[in-house]
Amino acid sequence: MKQSRLHSQHIQAGATFEEVTGWEMPAHYGNVESEHRAVRQAVGLADLSHRGKLRVTGDDRVKWLQSVISNDILPLQPGQGRYSSFLTHKGKMLTYFRVYLQTDAVMIEDAGEIGDTTYQALRKFLLYGTKAKMENCAESWGLLLLSGPNASTVIQSAFGVDVTALKPVNFVSAQIGGQTALVMRTEETGEFDVEILLPAEALPTAWTTLIQAGAPVGIKAIGNHAREALRIEAGIPKAGPELNEEIVPPEANLEGKAFSLTKGCYPGQEVVARMDTYGNVRRHLVGLILKGASVPPKGSKLFSGDREVGWISSAVRSPQFGQVIALGFPLRDFSKPDTKLTVEVDGSHHDATVHTLPFYTRT
Repeated sequence: MKQSRLHSQHIQAGATFEEVTGWEMPAHYGNVESEHRAVRQAVGLADLSHRGKLRVTGDDRVKWLQSVISNDILPLQPGQGRYSSFLTHKGKMLTYFRVYLQTDAVMIEDAGEIGDTTYQALRKFLLYGTKAKMENCAESWGLLLLSGPNASTVIQSAFGVDVTALKPVNFVSAQIGGQTALVMRTEETGEFDVEILLPAEALPTAWTTLIQAGAPVGIKAIGNHAREALRIEAGIPKAGPELNEEIVPPEANLEGKAFSLTKGCYPGQEVVARMDTYGNVRRHLVGLILKGASVPPKGSKLFSGDREVGWISSAVRSPQFGQVIALGFPLRDFSKPDTKLTVEVDGSHHDATVHTLPFYTRT
C-alpha cells in the first residue's frame, strides 16, 4: 500500500490505519468523538494525501477541459475555483472534483476518495495534437485539511495567510517549506474548511507548523472516521459513495454547483439538459434518521412497505446527535421530509425517516 509522507507523524500521534483506495491512512487517533468535537468546537487537522490530484498545463489546458467537463470554467480568474464532474454519455457521474485556476496551470482535486478514476477518465479524451499535458500528482503532491471555528486563526499564525474573506473553492498562494502551496477554502465538514495543496516534500514542514500553531487553541489530528461523520452530518455528497455511475448530477442536488446548462456541448450534457427541461429527476439525495443500533453498510436497500425504493449511500453513528444517520437515494415520490421508510440490514428491517439536508449547520 502507498503511504503518505506523514506516515511516521501519524504513528507518533497514535494513529490506527485503514486502507483507502490503495493507501494506508489514519482511521482514527484513539478517540473518534474527541476528534469530531475538536472540529466542531476548535480545530482539527487531517491528511488527505491519498486523494486524486491532477495538474494540467499547456496552451489549450482551459479550452480542452472546458470541452469535456460538466461545468463552465471559462469565467474563472486565477485564484478562483469551481466544482465540476466528468459524465458518461448517459449523464452518469464518473467523477466529481474541484478545479482551481492558476496563471500557468489548472489543478484538479477529487472531492472524495476514488483513486486514479479522474486521471484515467480524462486521459482518454486528451487527443493527439491538443496542446495540453496532464500530470498525475497523486503521490508527488500532498493535501491537508484544516477544519473548525479556529481554522483561519491557525492558518494565519502558521503561514501568515489571511483566509477569512476567502469564498468556497477559491484560493491564495503561500510559501511553505520552500515550496509554493495553494491554500484553498473548501467544503468538507460543515465548519470553516481550508485545504493546503503542496508538493509532497513540504508536507512534514506544513504538518508540524500547523500542529505547533494550533496547540494554543486545542488542535487535534483527525482520521477518516471522524471526518466521515462530520461530512454526513453536513449533508455533503462525495465522489465514490454518493457520486458515481449510478447517479446523474441533478439527483444529488448539484444544480448550479457541478454542471452548466448553458456552456454548450460536453459528454452527458443532453441527458442533464433534458432532466432540467422536463423535471424528470428519478430519485433524490436525502438525509435519513435510522432507528436501531446498527450502522447499515453502503448499498443497503430502502423500502416503503414491501416495495424497494432506493438505497443507503453512506451511514454513520453521529457523535453530534447520538443516533445513526445516513445519506441515501430514494425514488422521488419517497424523498419528502418525514417520509417513513425502512432499511434492510442482515435480513431485518429497521425504521428510517427522511430528513432535510444538512443535518448540521454551523451557527
